[in-house]
Amino acid sequence: MAIRKPTKEAYGELQHAYDFYNRRLFQSQLPNCLITMQRQRGAYGYFSGNRWKAARAKTDEIALNPEHFRVGLRETLSTLVHEMCHLWQHHFGKPGRRGYHNREWAEKMLEVGLHPSSTGQSGGKMTGDRMGDYIIRNDRFDVVTRELLAGGFKITWNDNATRLRKPAGTSGAGGSATLVTNTRQKYHCSQCGLNAWAKPNAKLVCGDCQRKLKPV
Repeated sequence: MAIRKPTKEAYGELQHAYDFYNRRLFQSQLPNCLITMQRQRGAYGYFSGNRWKAARAKTDEIALNPEHFRVGLRETLSTLVHEMCHLWQHHFGKPGRRGYHNREWAEKMLEVGLHPSSTGQSGGKMTGDRMGDYIIRNDRFDVVTRELLAGGFKITWNDNATRLRKPAGTSGAGGSATLVTNTRQKYHCSQCGLNAWAKPNAKLVCGDCQRKLKPV
């Protein structure tokens, strides 16, 4: 039986996703960075510019919170791209003050197919200190992510904690944090397109189609 190498598997998958989105959403413009997993209380992830150094070199950090991988694979990937937009702005734009998500960043998010929102849902403010986002249906991120998942992409290793921490305030750890708005799972009706959010493992039925909603 082959010996598993969890570190290689886990970080190799995240690097693969980073390279894929860099090609498809950023025209391979972004430099490489160091992707880490950090249990940052109250955040899905964060970006920190020039966080790591080696001999005659520095690199940025994108951190993802493994406690929230169970919220959904698409949501985890949207967090990665959210932080990639911060990385893009760090190198090619003009970031706001520490931790502030400004208009330039918001416009880049919309360009790649993610809608910035202070609530993580429709109707929230598009700029501010505490920001989440939601996926714009059939826009660029949604389309290329379907392609990525159709190719068999997965996150093999998930946090084995018995429960998620209660969301709290965010602190960017030297950069910009992605707000945790809730720990709910997104569910979708394949017939009419209805979306709903509920606790993980909930059993939901579409009132119009009488179809079971599937987690996405």
